[in-house]
Amino acid sequence: MAVEPSIIAEQTATAGKPLRADARRNRDRLVEVAAELFAERGIDASLEEIARRAGVGIGTLYRHFPTREHLVEVVYRREAEGLCAAAGELAQKHSSDVALEEWMRRFVDYIATKRGLATSLRILLTTNSTLFSDTSGRVSQALRQLVEAAVADGTIRGDVDASDVLHALGGIYSAPDTPEWRDRSRRLVKLLMDGLRFGAGTSTKADR
Repeated sequence: MAVEPSIIAEQTATAGKPLRADARRNRDRLVEVAAELFAERGIDASLEEIARRAGVGIGTLYRHFPTREHLVEVVYRREAEGLCAAAGELAQKHSSDVALEEWMRRFVDYIATKRGLATSLRILLTTNSTLFSDTSGRVSQALRQLVEAAVADGTIRGDVDASDVLHALGGIYSAPDTPEWRDRSRRLVKLLMDGLRFGAGTSTKADR
């Protein structure tokens, strides 16, 4: 997912000035690598490995992110913002049902990163109570827009409600964290889309 401008343009905490181009590149690379490693290894992803894979020293990482939780929050916001932005981008490129399916596949990647951040996110929950309510509301709205667009043009069933789809996707998060979890989750997305497409153009809200 692309890094959102609101994140990459964040100012340094000490100087209060926009980051230099090289410092911004380092910061963006650290966030990108952290997202990948948290999704792959979860709590086992070390800050030292993140810095090494990003090609910077651990001191550079700490200058941008004084604590692990600070890095986790930026990664989490980045992933959520990227997922929300993808809804509009996909809607412009694809038919409404394909846009919905592609977005749900990206949702799997978002969930993979969120699972990897779980321990640190629980710590953040005690200090930033609005972090999750803000992001979850925006994610739900992005999904709702895609579902309603697909219902409106008849590419998925007319008796579908976005909250039902979100509930089905939520089951992915609670599935056992096995090596094949991501592949299995993507297969589940395909099965879900098959069900949403079945009877498209013939079912209505009154059929619920």
